[in-house]
Amino acid sequence: MGSSARSRRQPAALKAGIRSTNPTRREALALAALGLVAGAPLRAGAAGPQGQLTWGIHVSLAPAWFDPAETSGLITPFMVLYALQDAMVKPMPGQGLAPSLAESWSASEDGLTYEFVLRKGTRFHNGDPVTPEDVKFSFERYRGASRDLMASRVAGIEIPDPQRVRFRLKEPWPDFLTFYGSATGAGWIVPRKYVEKVGDDGYKRTPIGAGPYKFVSFTPGVELVMEAFEGYWRKTPSVKRLSFKVIPDESTRLAALKRGEIDIVYSIRGELAEELRRTPGLTLKPVNPPAPFWLTFVDQWDEKSPWHDERVRRAASLAIDRKTINQALTLGYSKLTGSMIPQSFEFYWQPPAPVYDPAAARKLLAEAGHPGGFDAGEYYCDSSYANVGEAVLNNLREVGIRARLRPIERAAFLKGWADKSYKNLIQAGSGAFGNAATRLAAFVVKGGTYAYGSYPDIDQLFQQQAVELDHERRAATLQKIQQLIYERTIAAPIWQLAFINGVGPRVGESGFGLITDFAYTAPFEDITLNGA
Repeated sequence: MGSSARSRRQPAALKAGIRSTNPTRREALALAALGLVAGAPLRAGAAGPQGQLTWGIHVSLAPAWFDPAETSGLITPFMVLYALQDAMVKPMPGQGLAPSLAESWSASEDGLTYEFVLRKGTRFHNGDPVTPEDVKFSFERYRGASRDLMASRVAGIEIPDPQRVRFRLKEPWPDFLTFYGSATGAGWIVPRKYVEKVGDDGYKRTPIGAGPYKFVSFTPGVELVMEAFEGYWRKTPSVKRLSFKVIPDESTRLAALKRGEIDIVYSIRGELAEELRRTPGLTLKPVNPPAPFWLTFVDQWDEKSPWHDERVRRAASLAIDRKTINQALTLGYSKLTGSMIPQSFEFYWQPPAPVYDPAAARKLLAEAGHPGGFDAGEYYCDSSYANVGEAVLNNLREVGIRARLRPIERAAFLKGWADKSYKNLIQAGSGAFGNAATRLAAFVVKGGTYAYGSYPDIDQLFQQQAVELDHERRAATLQKIQQLIYERTIAAPIWQLAFINGVGPRVGESGFGLITDFAYTAPFEDITLNGA
C-alpha cells in the first residue's frame, strides 16, 4: 500500500510487502498544520499550565489501576491511565489507533511481523528516555486480561536498533494490534529500570509513567492528585493540577458539583440527572461507550442448577423490563441492543430486539419444572450499579425468580469475578475498547478472564476466526458465535449503557466524547479551564 519511496525506508526484513498505518509525510505535515493528527506534537501557550480541576469519581480508586500491567479487560483503569501513562498506540480523537510513543508502525504482508518505530525524545516523568527495552519489558511483564492469549501467539520481541521494536508472531493474527493497542494494557509502557528498582507494589504506591500528568499523591478512598508533565511529547497540558475525589454517592456528587466544590462528575442517573439538566450553569454530558450490561448465568454448566436449562435462562431474559429501567435510570439514553457485544464494534451481529413478556417467562419456568419459581441465590454486582440490579431483581421476582442483591465495591467485585468466586447470577458489564473477538475472548470462550465455563463448538469457532485472514469469512464466524450466544441464552443482555455525567461552569473543554467510544474524560492534555 505504501509508495516505493516509503518502502525503501523500511527494514530489509519487512521490504517484501508493507502495510503502513501512517499517512504520507506530505499528508501528515498538512494535517499537523491544521492540528488534526493525534500524533502531531503541539505546545501549549507560553504561560504554561494553570489552575486546577476537580473530578467527583463514582467508584473507589484502586492502585492496581495505576499500573498498565494489571488492566482488567474493562474500561475503568483507563480513566487513570490516560492521565498517568502512555501507550505505543492508543485510541485518540478521530483515530481508532493513533501513533503515540510509537511514531509509526508497519506489518509484513505475511502477517507474522509487526514493527514499531519509537518517537524520538519521549521521556518518563523521572527523566528517563522511553526505550525499546521498556517496550519489551512492559509486554513481558503484562499480567492483565488476555495475557495468556497474547503470550501464546507472540514468538518473540526483537530490538533491531535503539528506535525500533519488532514483534514476531507464531502465526498470522489479524487482531494483534486490536489486543495490543486498545483492548488491553499490554501496549502501555512503564520504565523498566524504575520498576525493577521499586518492585510491583512500590510501583503502584508511586507510579512513574510517560503520560501528560505526573503522580503527586494518593489517599485510598479519598483522592488522587496529579500535576501537569510539561515535557509531554504531544502538548503541554493546559490545566496545572487534577484532583480525582472519590464520592461514591450520586446525590453527594451532584451536590458538590452544584456548590462548585468539584468541576466534573461521573455517573448521575434518574431524577438526579433530570435535576442536573435543569440546573443553570451545569451541563449534562451523556456519552455512549461500548458498555453493554448483561446477566451472566455462571452455573449454567452445572447440571444440578436451574440455570442449566435454557428455558430458565430465557425466562429470566423475558422478565426484564428494559425500556422502563432505561427511562427511569438513564432518561432513555441507553441502547437496548439485545447483545453483550457493543453495537459499534467490528463484527457485531444484531440479534432480534429484546422482548419483555412476563407471562411467557412464567410459562417457560413451569415447563422447566418451576411452576412456583425458585430461589436463585445471590445476584452479584458492582455497587455503583446496584440500582440497576435492584430494578432487574424486582422484575425477576415478579415471575418467581427470587434472588438477593450482593453489591460489592468495584475493585473487589472485579477481583472476585475474575477469580471465579461467585455463583448464581452476576450483573456483568464492560466498556473496554476492542472488537467482537476481544469481547468474546474475555467473557465467553475457554480461558477468558471472566468466563466461568464455555461451549466446545463456540471455542472451536473462536479458534478458527483468530487465524482467518479473509475478512468476510472471519466476520461470518464471529457473527455465528454471537448467534449461538443468543439462541442458547448464554447471557441475558440488559442494555448498552448511556454514561451520564455533569460538567460545571469552570470547565472549558471537558474531554467527554473526544475519543470515540470512551466513557470518561480524555485526552487530559486537551482539557481546559473556561476562558483558557
